[in-house]
Amino acid sequence: MLTTLVAFLGACTLIAASPGPSTVLIIKQSLRSRRAGFMTVLGNETGIFLWGLAAACGLTALVAASQLAYDIMRVVGAVVLLAFGAQTLWNARKKKTGADEEDAPVKAQSSWAAYRSGLLLNLANPKAAVFAMSFLPQFVPSGAPQLPFMIGLAALWAVYEVGYYGLYVWFVGRMKAVLSRAAVRRRLEQVSGGVLVLLGVRLAVEG
Repeated sequence: MLTTLVAFLGACTLIAASPGPSTVLIIKQSLRSRRAGFMTVLGNETGIFLWGLAAACGLTALVAASQLAYDIMRVVGAVVLLAFGAQTLWNARKKKTGADEEDAPVKAQSSWAAYRSGLLLNLANPKAAVFAMSFLPQFVPSGAPQLPFMIGLAALWAVYEVGYYGLYVWFVGRMKAVLSRAAVRRRLEQVSGGVLVLLGVRLAVEG
């Protein structure tokens, strides 16, 4: 059991370390505030747990088996990414109004809005569904009850990533003295918005 858990957490670390839309969104939200960043993490990990729960119940197999279901989720996911990216680029453009706003405070965002953004982005990603289905069963010991074990692994996966992505939020907060400058925030938002748009385009055109 210990060996299985160590291997599982190692795999979770590799998954979390792989750059993707969720990582970009968490960093983007953390530029607003630590609260926004952390609530985005919680939303993202709620999505992870829900996909893990669906995988345990066999529901994600439907997405993998049905090309139509996968394509629908792929298009929805692309639209969500493009919307987040376009909104970020638009906000960065609005901030480019002159040096007199160099130290203007970041507009506050509600905790629910930050949580919802993380949850929506994760649930709209068909790859998350397919990945949960293929990832979790590998760590169920032979002879163990699959449903409760996979639900437990999904919960552990989500909790572990809360801690992992929490380090991102903490690091951005530690860099607040630099990142609080409007010009730096604007550049970072331009980069994160551009990355989200590119990820959305890639998801839209891939088969």
